[in-house]
Amino acid sequence: MQLVGREREMESLTAFLERAAGHGAVRLLYGDPGVGKSVLLDAAAALAERAGTHVLRATGTEFEADVSYAALVELLAPLTRDIGRLPSLYADALGAALGVGFVPAPSGPPAAAGGPAPSRLVLGNAVLALLRAGAAERPLLLVVDDLPWIDRASATILGFVARRLAGSRVGLLAASRTGEISHFERAGLPEEGVEPLAPAAARHLVDVRHPRLPGRIRSRLMAEADGNPLALLELAGTLSGERRPPDVLPLSDRLRAAFTVRLGGLPTSTRRLLLLAALDQSIDLMILRRAAQDVAQGLGAAEREQLIEVRPAANRLRFRHPLMRSAVVELATPAERREAHTVLAGLLADDPERRAWHLAAATEESDEKVAALLEDVARRVLRRGDASGAVTALTRAAELSPAPRDRSRRLAEAAYLGADITGELGSASRLLADARRVDPALGGSLHAAAAAAYMLVNGDGDVETAHAVLVGAIEAAGPELDAGNDDLVEALHTLLLVCWWAGRTELWAPLHDFVGRLTPAVPEQLDLQIRAFPDTARSTARDRAGLLAAIAQQDEEFEPNRIIRINTSSVYLDLLGGCRAGAWRLVEDGRAGGAVRSSLGALMHLCLDDFVTGRWAEGQELADEGLALCRSHNYDFIVWYFLYHQGVLAAVRGDHLAAARWADELTDVAERRHARGAARFAHQARALSALGRGDHEAAFRHASGLSPAGELAPYTPHALWVVLDLVESAWHTGRRAEARAHVEAMRAARLPEISPRLALLTAGCEAVVGHEELFAVAEATPGAGQWPFDLARIRLLHAERLVGRRAVVEARPILREALAAFEELGAAPWAERARRALRAAGGDQRQSGPESLTPQETQIARMAAAGLTNKEIAARLRLSPRSVGAHLYRIFPKLGIGKRAALRDALDRAPTGA
Repeated sequence: MQLVGREREMESLTAFLERAAGHGAVRLLYGDPGVGKSVLLDAAAALAERAGTHVLRATGTEFEADVSYAALVELLAPLTRDIGRLPSLYADALGAALGVGFVPAPSGPPAAAGGPAPSRLVLGNAVLALLRAGAAERPLLLVVDDLPWIDRASATILGFVARRLAGSRVGLLAASRTGEISHFERAGLPEEGVEPLAPAAARHLVDVRHPRLPGRIRSRLMAEADGNPLALLELAGTLSGERRPPDVLPLSDRLRAAFTVRLGGLPTSTRRLLLLAALDQSIDLMILRRAAQDVAQGLGAAEREQLIEVRPAANRLRFRHPLMRSAVVELATPAERREAHTVLAGLLADDPERRAWHLAAATEESDEKVAALLEDVARRVLRRGDASGAVTALTRAAELSPAPRDRSRRLAEAAYLGADITGELGSASRLLADARRVDPALGGSLHAAAAAAYMLVNGDGDVETAHAVLVGAIEAAGPELDAGNDDLVEALHTLLLVCWWAGRTELWAPLHDFVGRLTPAVPEQLDLQIRAFPDTARSTARDRAGLLAAIAQQDEEFEPNRIIRINTSSVYLDLLGGCRAGAWRLVEDGRAGGAVRSSLGALMHLCLDDFVTGRWAEGQELADEGLALCRSHNYDFIVWYFLYHQGVLAAVRGDHLAAARWADELTDVAERRHARGAARFAHQARALSALGRGDHEAAFRHASGLSPAGELAPYTPHALWVVLDLVESAWHTGRRAEARAHVEAMRAARLPEISPRLALLTAGCEAVVGHEELFAVAEATPGAGQWPFDLARIRLLHAERLVGRRAVVEARPILREALAAFEELGAAPWAERARRALRAAGGDQRQSGPESLTPQETQIARMAAAGLTNKEIAARLRLSPRSVGAHLYRIFPKLGIGKRAALRDALDRAPTGA
């Protein structure tokens, strides 16, 4: 295909197609309406087909923007024969998400069609596997036009796939208008702008297509079209019979005017057929034949005007430009559009989802039958993993509901899905407010109560009010509670979280009462979470065993809430290490546009595990991500999770001002909502910062703020994470009785039986208050190396005890081990404390200056001395900027300097002896 003035673009696309066919590639075109994006897509598709590539196409349409996976079904339909080559997990995911008819089965419908909804991550990988299978014989090219109109579910999966095409022989070429908002996550993907034609190319195009256009009209056309190819051609066609340019040519609607003129001359029957095709791109020629007797004659007029392209072999018709579809719809009257939707609903009786949407579009007044059909659509798409599509369907169902109670109920459920899954709290809040306005008696609805709980704690409300709302709604369910009621069980899980946030012992009583009234039995996951999580100090080895069994099955678990609840139950039993794969699936799902709320929970769990296992650099990056995600989605309360992480990481690194700032913000966020349980987490950051500064009095005050000395406070599992802080600070401030009482409480709770880390901490605390020999016992705790910061702290306390009685020879190797661990972690205050102790023991024989640096530290120091920023160093060494900063924090004291500007001189300094 020879395109005028597009030599550069075609050269770029040719290179792209070669890369895509060989190794996989992505290219996104963007530009103004009519600038030629669709023509370039056509040219690229033709070029690819000539080279032997299999081209798959889809075009976004306004109507189908609300039809879940519409674009994906259209795009992948030619590959159904390859589904049999996929693992059953992927085949089932495709069947569940894309519909029963999408995945062929030898006999009966696919098993997945009625199965659980696949996660976005599983479905994304399934689509990717299908594409790779399809490209096994020859390369594939996905061509997507009008990307912003692609339905959200399809756009999310395409965004996921686009980032994983390397090495696949699959290309993705898509186009969208400049500045249009899309559900497709394009950040970081290769883009190319399509500019208007240069003046010479514009003149040449008009000369070729309209050689007899009068000069004055040509000049006006050049000025008005400004190089836009569609405007040049379409306006030239409408002006070709004129002897002079019209007096007024509206600049804002010039393309629409050109289309309208061309459509206005078509027969009514043709315009009717075009309207049907424009309102639902999925319909084919066979379906159109049910709507009109002579489809060929009706479409022939549009073909002769070059408005559409009919492909009999494929049983399809295609508008030559996306703008033509918009013009067809805009030219029709509202009554004509409603009539067309009614016709389409009749033609699509075997497609319940599309039929429901067309009936909704055709309906002006309230209609419970249509509303019920849309509610059923919401259930269908939710099972396929499209929560956003379910919210859209429920909202429209509410609009069509005649009865206020039904309207309110549907709005409340939409609000709950928006708050609990999609992360669209702003929209959820408005939906819930609308639900209450429609029916003030909504308080008994479990969906409304759960949504209200999220709204309250993330808005101007408080957790105590959220607790009252949930308790009231559950009480309204009656004296006997049905364990098979999923809405009820979800409400109980939400109530558990609210109780934990609130941090008041008396608020737990209603939850335990409700759980005791569940019949016939408490659901296994709810039972396990209640026993393992909120009061871990009272849990048992049996609870740990049950949780280990649940974790062992996580590879087969893809439902976000179930993964989150298993992980939450694992936190204080120190089993998060086995949950990381499931947590990462949720994080990747959220990054690909899936459930935001569950991805935040997964980020929190990864951060918690990163802290105790010493992955502080990764933990910092994930905490930054979680903080940004909370703020961008208005999770104004859940943000406390990541304020906590920022605080403890700043504290252990010795950034005491930052630690105080993060702890203060956490306290403010939590206290304003009466979330005392959440607010107590700030005590750990403050206690660690105080220990790093050597202020044991403040450390004791904050550690005992989580739980008083001598007691493991009920429903305060995080108190288990500060036991060493409390015992150490109590001992150093002369509170020997309090320190011993706390160790006795730990023994009485039999903590070593429920967690290897708690066994290490218990042994370490016993050594602090007991005989020096107990330190060696603590350090020999099985698996102690999994918890490097805890182990290094116990070794430091051991060595300091030895130095105190002048056993310096025994202390030196222990101090060196502790110092190495602290330096590797970046725990600057503890590293400095170990250095002081080592000097006191006469064992600091290491050279200062450049010779004291590790090879990687030397490399980083020299780059920094040369003027490179942390970000530039990170890019060269494949590290994160924060990791570089942590290395520099360790380098400065080794070189005896305090600022970056002194690096060059310090590195050139001659070595000094011991």
